[in-house]
Amino acid sequence: MRMRTFSRAVLAGALGLSLAAAWLGAAATPEKPMVSEQGQACLGCHQEMNPGLVAQWWGSVHARAQVDCWSCHQANADDPAAFDHYGLRIAVIVTPTYCARCHEKEAKEFGASRHAEGARFIGSLDNVLGEIVEGGPAAINGCRQCHGSEVRYLGEGKFDSATWPNSGIGRINPDGSRGTCAACHGRHAFSSAQARQPENCGKCHMGPDHPQIEIYNESKHGIQFRANVDKMNLESKSWVVGKDYWAAPTCATCHMSAAANQPLTHDVGARIGYTLRPVITTHLENWKARQQAMKDVCAACHQSSWVDNFYLQYDATIALYNEKFAEPAKAIMDQLYAEKKLTATPFDEDIEWTYYELWHHEGRRARMGTAMMGPDYTQWHGFYEVAKHFYTKFLPEAEELQPGITAALLARDDHRWKKGLSPEDVKKVLEFYKKRYGQ
Repeated sequence: MRMRTFSRAVLAGALGLSLAAAWLGAAATPEKPMVSEQGQACLGCHQEMNPGLVAQWWGSVHARAQVDCWSCHQANADDPAAFDHYGLRIAVIVTPTYCARCHEKEAKEFGASRHAEGARFIGSLDNVLGEIVEGGPAAINGCRQCHGSEVRYLGEGKFDSATWPNSGIGRINPDGSRGTCAACHGRHAFSSAQARQPENCGKCHMGPDHPQIEIYNESKHGIQFRANVDKMNLESKSWVVGKDYWAAPTCATCHMSAAANQPLTHDVGARIGYTLRPVITTHLENWKARQQAMKDVCAACHQSSWVDNFYLQYDATIALYNEKFAEPAKAIMDQLYAEKKLTATPFDEDIEWTYYELWHHEGRRARMGTAMMGPDYTQWHGFYEVAKHFYTKFLPEAEELQPGITAALLARDDHRWKKGLSPEDVKKVLEFYKKRYGQ
């Protein structure tokens, strides 16, 4: 790379007939903030090369606070992914380590969150599907763009294309930090208002296995947001529900933002009592305190009896899923593996696909639909699919591999219907529907 001296870069910036030069030539005001000498050098070139990037920054809170390019991209001495750029030592990736220079509390909370652990999916069944069954590029351009890659630096400002670009929420950075604040606060505007929009979360929280954005859009919360988006005061600095806005909640309202008795947090799991991700739903550590924190947020808009009864409904749905479907299915799979009826290779037998979708897709939808008040996802996208494939695919496939393995399960009261309803039950059902629908 042909290098220029730092002083020549500054001179080019000062002489350039560009928006940046015009701003920099004027006295600093709230609308025209002070820019460091190093920042002037950056703007002198990048205004011409990346005008959209620079325009985003000029309109940002960072610009108004005199936080310029050099403030964020000045490399730490121990950053292995830095390089000399026209006389300046530059960090290409602004990691949470750099954001913590000003946002220490937020970076610490994020570092303790499930988001920061996103790249741990590498080595899971999800990654086996992406890397091996589907093929590497599917994982690079799919899974890892949400979960995060392990970024490999090649030197001289260049990165391994299999790991970069990547804005996955749990990205493992060359400096050892995890995650990227830009996953939610998009470069280079770094807007809080953007991070508060449901679509911001929907970039990753969507689809057959974690359809939170679709569930939110179906729910009364999502409907109210769309009807009242102009009343949401999304640019507010404090953005406390019940104080700065009250028309509707977004994902951020419930999981991150401040309420009357809850401070702002960047630990998105701080108010979640269950984990709905695995085969069997379990409580998280300190789940009662977590649940109470969420109830405090609910109380901004709902009476205590409403909130308490919602959680009773939610708990009963989780118990139904665990006890009727998830625990028995897992026990059957464990027995099939233990008795060598299945190989150790994932996804080489039909029942492994059936079982995976049963909990990973359908079971999650049933549970998440209930948690976020999306009835169609609880029922038709959730429990209907769980029950259909549990009874018509999973159990028959298990029985084919090991005759008799389902007998004890089907003898239980909650599965006894499979042997046929009694004449009295059939008559009761038919009479109900005839009375209701007239046929």
